[in-house]
Amino acid sequence: MTRADAVAAVRNPLAFIAARWTPTPRTVQRAALAALVMSVVIVVTGGAVRLTGSGLGCPTWPKCTDDSLTATSEMGLHGAIEFGNRMLTYVLCAAVGWAIIAARSEKPYRRGLTRLGWAQFWIVMSNAVLGGIVVLVGLNPYTVAAHFVATSALIAVATVMWQRTREGEAAPRPLVGKAVQQLVWVLVGASVLLILVGTVVTGAGPHAGDSSEVERMPIDWENVTKLHAVLAWIVVTLTFALWFVLKAVDAPKGPLNRTRDLFLILLAQGVIGYVQYFTDLPEILVGLHMFGSAVTWIAVLRVMLALRERPFDETEIPAPAAEATVGTRA
Repeated sequence: MTRADAVAAVRNPLAFIAARWTPTPRTVQRAALAALVMSVVIVVTGGAVRLTGSGLGCPTWPKCTDDSLTATSEMGLHGAIEFGNRMLTYVLCAAVGWAIIAARSEKPYRRGLTRLGWAQFWIVMSNAVLGGIVVLVGLNPYTVAAHFVATSALIAVATVMWQRTREGEAAPRPLVGKAVQQLVWVLVGASVLLILVGTVVTGAGPHAGDSSEVERMPIDWENVTKLHAVLAWIVVTLTFALWFVLKAVDAPKGPLNRTRDLFLILLAQGVIGYVQYFTDLPEILVGLHMFGSAVTWIAVLRVMLALRERPFDETEIPAPAAEATVGTRA
């Protein structure tokens, strides 16, 4: 590497890499999928922190204690769990970073795809700060709820990016009529409301995230849980109605299959929800329900994204077959 190359790498590392590497479309897709998978993993591990009562295993932030950056042996299992979850944020950052680099290096350059990667990065950074605030305020339930909502936003952006890696840059072309699109938007809105009410169920429920006395939302848990169940049935009904309408209008297989998948996921999530309710919220089932929430949200977004197609236009050049080639464009 020459001195000029070193200077260029320091000034604009992404452009430097893009000028010397062209990933295949499959590599870009895998990078985007890795970021999406890690965004779900961080939901599951965050749930494990709360359900094991390890939310204050590291009682301060950004260090684990006032005197140590990492968890110490005296802090026991709770400290290890909380610190391990913090370390996974770096793995998530690495996955998002890989997605950004792959998108930036793809030929031809797709600005929108790269922006989706950067959007994930800034959500991760802001949510890391919010996670620190959660610890500093003693697991205040409102900040915990905001932390989960921000992660749901991260999952949404990651899902869109993953979808976009498999599409072209041509203008989107609808595959269904306006009425069907409006029905799907109602479904998405109901799903968002379901997630928001779910955070209230968590904030008012018994799993506070620590063995000490932790503030809970001053809301009747039984009533808000029933509201959550009603919203879940509304989402299930809308999904079934959408599947029926898509069958009636002879819609393409893409929207139809994704609606079917969503319906099956919702049924599984409902079974878990009712079993955990009638068995006094065992931790393992609550964790599965949190995982199911993330998967359900992804499935809802995939239904929405399946309503249109974006074919490759004539100006787009197929990527080379090799994993790494010398590019000519920064």
